[in-house]
Amino acid sequence: LPSSITELSLDYNKISKVEVEDFRRYKNLQRLGLGFNQIRSVENGSLASIPNIQEIHLDHNRLKKVPPGLASLRYLQVIFLHRNKISNVGFNDFCPRSPSEKKNPYTAISLFANPVKYWGIQPATFRCVASRRGIQFGNFRRK
Repeated sequence: LPSSITELSLDYNKISKVEVEDFRRYKNLQRLGLGFNQIRSVENGSLASIPNIQEIHLDHNRLKKVPPGLASLRYLQVIFLHRNKISNVGFNDFCPRSPSEKKNPYTAISLFANPVKYWGIQPATFRCVASRRGIQFGNFRRK
């Protein structure tokens, strides 16, 4: 694939993990589709290599935690993590630690159909979300 691509859809494959070198050559990516795979882990630093990313689809996978490095993605506005196995959301998983760090606000963070106890998450965890409607929780059922 040419390194200049801005959109990459790898949905419905059998990808099991995302590693640092996977997207290093695609610096212009703005949308990345990794939904409906078998991803169990996203290596720390692997998303940092796509600094212009605006939308990431990691829904319908096997992630147990929020992928590391989302807070450092300045232009990220949409992250779909629904239908995974995420049971905990950390205070700095989505937003930069310091208010002086610039970040476009999220318009959508989708976490529904995960075993996360949303009532235990501090509201300030989503301090960089454009509106409360941008956060989707609930509907977890064990199968």
